[in-house]
Amino acid sequence: MLERIAREIAAADGWISFARYMDLCLHAEGGYYAGEAPKFGAGGDFVTAPEMGKLFGRTLARQVAQALARHRSVLEIGAGTGALAEAILETIDCDYAILETSAALAARQRERLGNRVRWLQRLPEHFSGVVIANEVVDAMPVHAVAWRDSGIFERGVVFQSGSLAWGERPAEGTLREEASKIELSPPYESEIGLAARAWMRSLGAILDEGIILVIDYGFPAREYYHP
Repeated sequence: MLERIAREIAAADGWISFARYMDLCLHAEGGYYAGEAPKFGAGGDFVTAPEMGKLFGRTLARQVAQALARHRSVLEIGAGTGALAEAILETIDCDYAILETSAALAARQRERLGNRVRWLQRLPEHFSGVVIANEVVDAMPVHAVAWRDSGIFERGVVFQSGSLAWGERPAEGTLREEASKIELSPPYESEIGLAARAWMRSLGAILDEGIILVIDYGFPAREYYHP
């Protein structure tokens, strides 16, 4: 992976955005989520609520059931080991589909869920029902930003003497526009999730009728950017 990142940096005139670096490390071939190593539970690196028992999934299923009065379809994005889908399907009867970008995780889901679920390769053009994304947004690439006395900069990754290092360039385009809206006093370093915003817009575009349930962790902007 380090060699791949170094090649990409070289091909991009010596600098890539932190968002691109994060995307490579997590989602590219050989990256964290694409790899075979266990990620969840005692043998992995972290746990999510569905992995700790059925309570979370059954509780969420009650909300899902209320929203399925007109359409019996559920689409889960990034389903992990399939634990959440399993708990929901044990609680309610519905047409359940999963969109999973990790082949390794999709294989674990198929082993666990069998023919109770359909797997999709991409978002459908139209969807009516409930979309679920549990701890998905926090794995999306973010742009690293630095507010300096001399202006707003995007923080990226460079390759120096065989090692990765930070490198900054003046922020441009949408990133600069969004960073300019945040009121804080330099020097300050943080992140802006442009990919997550674009992803939410894409979900809204396909949803003809229903609800989107996104469960994750974080702070509201007033806390996240507090001095």
